[in-house]
Amino acid sequence: MTNPESFPNDGTLNPLPDISFEQLPTRLREAAARADWTSLMPVQARAIPYLLAKRNMMIQARTGSGKTGAFLLPMLERLDPTRSECQALILVPTRELARQVWQEAEKLIGNAGLRTVAVYGGVGYGSQIEALKQGAHIVAGTPGRVLDHLLKRTFTLEHLKMLIFDEADRMLSMGFYPDMQEVQRYLPRRPIHTCMFSATFSDSVMRTAHAFIREPEFISLSSDHIHVTDTEHIFYIVDGMDKDRSLVRLIEIENPASAIIFCNTKDRVHYVSVVLQRFGYDADELSADLSQSARERVLERVRRGTLRFLVATDVAARGLDIPSLSHVIQYEPPEEIEAYIHRAGRTGRAGASGIAISLIHKGEKFTLERIAKQYGIAMQERPIPTDADVAAVVAERITALLEARLRGRDKLETERSRRFIPLAHNLAENEDESAIIRMLLDDYYQQTLHTSLPQPSDPPPSVEKQRPHRPDRNHGRGSRRR
Repeated sequence: MTNPESFPNDGTLNPLPDISFEQLPTRLREAAARADWTSLMPVQARAIPYLLAKRNMMIQARTGSGKTGAFLLPMLERLDPTRSECQALILVPTRELARQVWQEAEKLIGNAGLRTVAVYGGVGYGSQIEALKQGAHIVAGTPGRVLDHLLKRTFTLEHLKMLIFDEADRMLSMGFYPDMQEVQRYLPRRPIHTCMFSATFSDSVMRTAHAFIREPEFISLSSDHIHVTDTEHIFYIVDGMDKDRSLVRLIEIENPASAIIFCNTKDRVHYVSVVLQRFGYDADELSADLSQSARERVLERVRRGTLRFLVATDVAARGLDIPSLSHVIQYEPPEEIEAYIHRAGRTGRAGASGIAISLIHKGEKFTLERIAKQYGIAMQERPIPTDADVAAVVAERITALLEARLRGRDKLETERSRRFIPLAHNLAENEDESAIIRMLLDDYYQQTLHTSLPQPSDPPPSVEKQRPHRPDRNHGRGSRRR
């Protein structure tokens, strides 16, 4: 497990004062005015001085907090528009975010002479290749499609000045860690100014920082002082008859690396574990009814960290020490107020942050408000994801997974697959036969993502030493044998 003491720069060494709108350099102030800004948001006021000073940072910032402007504005000072080459790479988890970053960059940059492009999967390569070959200065894209372009040699990172990881926690939940590692192979050997923005500092995000950022400093926007320990408390109001499907939709969206799901009774524990197993999740139960041998089997998987979802009662979960737990999900609120703290406290340990989620019906909201008031907890209410929300996220993930698998195929395998081109066209165009495609996609998604997520392991202490040599100029699809 990552120990926060292994990060010597916790943001308190040589801290920089916040910057105001009026204190921005002239070029940045003019850019902000073009975007109709009249003031800076907290993350911008806090982060911009550090990015202008070229300090490697990890910055806690929620979606919608203004973080995009926090890393785009400094690029106006740092990048050279006279050099037609990629100088800033922004890695993001979804095509939607890639487009948003590109749109924000277009507004801020205006006539500054910097060119931007968004690259992401699920669409053709043509316009992206053209923009890259024209010498886009800022590239915002998903790790998989960025890696595709690097393999095609449509652009290079040789002249990179800034590397931004946006929404790092979501990138890991989308399964992008292997692609992030591969992109790293194309980075120059010299130090690159690198910053990582994340809504939470989970244990896996902390380890990722070790792998990609040399001696990062930390800024949290969750309080007036700078720290990295935090647990996010979220609740969803759901229909009691739809609670099991709501749980499934939440798991699909969050895609936790590991979680305990708390229920109040052993019957409910068994029901929820069966539902999750039927949906293809790696889940098991722990209740007072289990035989000793069955209990030991489950506990052994818990100790080894090989079980993603443990469904348990409070009694059964007592005394369990589960490392690197990213989520606690309360399928129903506890019968005793104090139990909420014990449940939620199982995530966000050892300097990492975590997420505590509660599923409640309207009548239970008062109980949750009492807990929040008694313990000074900031509870966030969010709308339960819809089927359309889940479909969009799943489409992003499986596109990334399939494109990654396609990159691994050699010339012979690519040639062999051409025999299925007519069949693929026929299945796609025939409404009845498209069920076969749905089945294949579903099976592949279940087998690939619902077992275990690729997660960063503890890397060597020096990011410079661990960075492998970049592939030589002969590195291409045909040479990348699995």
